[in-house]
Amino acid sequence: MGLFILRRTGVMIVTALCLTFIVFFLTNLYPNLEKLAKTQGNFRMSDEAVESWLDSQGYMQPTIVKYGQWLGVAPGWTRENEDGITGRCITGQVSAEAAAQAPTFCGILQGDWGYSTVFKDQVSTIVSKRLGATGFLMLCVLVLMVPTALAIGVLAGMREGSMTDRSLSTVSIMSTATPEYVSGVIFIAVFTSSTVGLKWFKGTATSAMDNPTFENFFLPVLTIALYGVGYIARMTRASMTEVMTAQYIRTARLKGVSFRNIVVKHALRNALIAPFTVIMLQFPWLLNGVVIVETLFNYKGFGWALVQAAGNNDIELLLAISVVSVIVVLVTQLISDIGYVFLNPRIRIS
Repeated sequence: MGLFILRRTGVMIVTALCLTFIVFFLTNLYPNLEKLAKTQGNFRMSDEAVESWLDSQGYMQPTIVKYGQWLGVAPGWTRENEDGITGRCITGQVSAEAAAQAPTFCGILQGDWGYSTVFKDQVSTIVSKRLGATGFLMLCVLVLMVPTALAIGVLAGMREGSMTDRSLSTVSIMSTATPEYVSGVIFIAVFTSSTVGLKWFKGTATSAMDNPTFENFFLPVLTIALYGVGYIARMTRASMTEVMTAQYIRTARLKGVSFRNIVVKHALRNALIAPFTVIMLQFPWLLNGVVIVETLFNYKGFGWALVQAAGNNDIELLLAISVVSVIVVLVTQLISDIGYVFLNPRIRIS
């Protein structure tokens, strides 16, 4: 197991480097850099002025060099002018003596994630705050979504073809077929609009970032959970149906084992292998797939920050969000593989 985890960790690191380099290359294309220069300077800047600004900020270097500086494995750039010395690892313009005392490497490996040109703050501060807000949202969604989906899937799969199975399967299909932006708009119109009269909840969840309550936080949680419940429930139902027709279940029935013990002690563990993978895949979906819901309910979390960074060409913030997203995806896949072994002892790592 230790060697397997070590191998997978090495593959994860290589994969993360490849994916982040692709994102870095795309965000550092010249049209994006030109837009950044005009946003920070003047939209009427000439081409010469744009190139001069980009050169003064270190953007005109080769992509691989800039990527190494961003990671923190290559020395940061410096520029000397009449007012002093500036550089990647230097704040403002300083003298030659002060520049000599500045660190040589200042990338994400050193904890320097850059500066946001939109929020005018350190990227690490923005990401940690927005990630914490979305993390709390994800926790509430999982608490509501996972037990509900598993219960629906197990109940539907225990007796295939029964009225309970058909009813719960219909509910699951309707849940999955309804996108978040549709159910979210319906919930807002029904439960927050003064026109209908059911003003049970608040239409926005901005206040939930500082003081989450049932009134201002339940609707976005319900909107996200409703879409995921159907998918997990259908996978659980399919897995439970397959297990209930297995030979060892038939043998247990012939031996007179009660139906409850068959489900709880024999069928449930094997039936949870496939849903476990689906549940683990919900983490990256919840992290980046809640963009619509966070925008719809004005909840300023990780997805909302992604929209702001992409829409305003905030390169440093966009790169940081990409790194976090890649890490979450790779870590959840590793946990999913390890969980397979514990859920099914027949699975062995060669």
